[in-house]
Amino acid sequence: MNGFLKFITGGAIGITLAPFGIYIREDFITHKDIIQHESIHWKQQMEMLILPFYIWYLIEWFIRLFINVDVYRNISFERESYENEDIPEYINNRKSYSWIKYLKLKDR
Repeated sequence: MNGFLKFITGGAIGITLAPFGIYIREDFITHKDIIQHESIHWKQQMEMLILPFYIWYLIEWFIRLFINVDVYRNISFERESYENEDIPEYINNRKSYSWIKYLKLKDR
């Protein structure tokens, strides 16, 4: 599975691919912030019924390509995950569709 993960992520530490699971590189499996980050993505994907999540992610990525310098970090799903990956209780207290508040444009 390690080769597959490297192929689809370009060497990323982890990826959430609902409905199949969360994949984290073996050397990062004990990092709670990574697990939290990917768990937030799992919640996002489940609340959007999976396929619409992927469609929205791609559309937002494309739009931000023309707006932001760091496209990946400015996608609303990523912003929510990065900003809350160090808050252990976030996943249990998270309101549905919390990523929406991260849609607003951020300074470059």
